[in-house]
Amino acid sequence: MSGDSSKLSRRELLKSSVRGAGLLGFGGAAGFLLGREPHGETRWQLDPDKCIQCGRCATDCVLEVSAVKVVHSHGMCGYCKLCTAYFEPEPVNLDEGAENQLCPTGAIERKFIEDPYYEYNILRDLCVGCGKCVKGCNMFGNGSMYLQVNHDLCLNCNVCAIATACPAQAFHQLPVAKPYKLRGKGQAKE
Repeated sequence: MSGDSSKLSRRELLKSSVRGAGLLGFGGAAGFLLGREPHGETRWQLDPDKCIQCGRCATDCVLEVSAVKVVHSHGMCGYCKLCTAYFEPEPVNLDEGAENQLCPTGAIERKFIEDPYYEYNILRDLCVGCGKCVKGCNMFGNGSMYLQVNHDLCLNCNVCAIATACPAQAFHQLPVAKPYKLRGKGQAKE
């Protein structure tokens, strides 16, 4: 009987040793993975030079109001009286009336500076990312307005719904350290 109990004891010892080594290995691997710094962390971003202003940013984002917003690089802007990003083509008047504005939500603020110069600012809370103003600015202006993903709004989905739907393949994942592709030399304002 004593021979049987010692065999049983050795078997139990061996099983316990294997379990312990497995748990130790699993715990070590989990600790290593949790303790690493996120060197490869990325954010979704839109390349303004590839964007074709198709309007999908406004409709395909998983958020109710898109995380993509218009950015204005004032250093590139001509401060034109007849801004093609602000006014409808062939506006009735060159004033701030809604019937003359290209933006469907009134997200562009126009301020008189001195004749014939005006400053245009994006009201981020009103912008839905439709890109109509960007298209107007690129067609007849200098391209000082462009779309970008705002990371404080973006959920950073593993597979971005807008990136999947983008016909120009203008969305890319960029490192957190350099997440924005800016256009022009001027400071971009949202």
